[in-house]
Amino acid sequence: MLSSKLGHFLDKPLAPIVKFININPNYYTFLGLLLNLFAAYVVIEDFFMGGILLGFASIFDMLDGISARINGKATKFGAFLDSLLDRISEGVFLLGMAINFALSVDLFGALITIVVLILSYLISYIRARAEGLGIECKVGLIERPERIILLLIGLIFGYLKYLLVVLAILSLITIVQRFLWVYEKARSL
Repeated sequence: MLSSKLGHFLDKPLAPIVKFININPNYYTFLGLLLNLFAAYVVIEDFFMGGILLGFASIFDMLDGISARINGKATKFGAFLDSLLDRISEGVFLLGMAINFALSVDLFGALITIVVLILSYLISYIRARAEGLGIECKVGLIERPERIILLLIGLIFGYLKYLLVVLAILSLITIVQRFLWVYEKARSL
């Protein structure tokens, strides 16, 4: 997973900006949601422009965590809110993509987008449910950052349906990895 490999490498270069602005990290979270909702609306008509807006919105998805860590404003509620609004953002954006495919009478594109949407929620659910049982579950090939990067590549550079298939396969692998992880950890409790 990208986040576990790169950690918080953007914290240091962006520290001066978030220290200067120094607003509640939840404002970044809400702004990211609003931009993602607008990107979802735009992607219904235009994959390329929707991708550009998704990339811009993703900046704010990163700034909330960076701001919380740098400015010492990290809270459990902030982490919860960020996770919740990230799920909403991703779900609505993928729904916008599915609508675009459906309006273009591209059944495969619409279906594979809906499959990716369901699988992305399952990845998040497995982790949340495992952690609710006291089992840390940060394993697997792909999480939200990787999904967003693959979507951006597909939306901006083309080959979107191929990348959605790749995304679905990687998501299925991640689900299996997390399932097996939780199975093994739960047996040893």
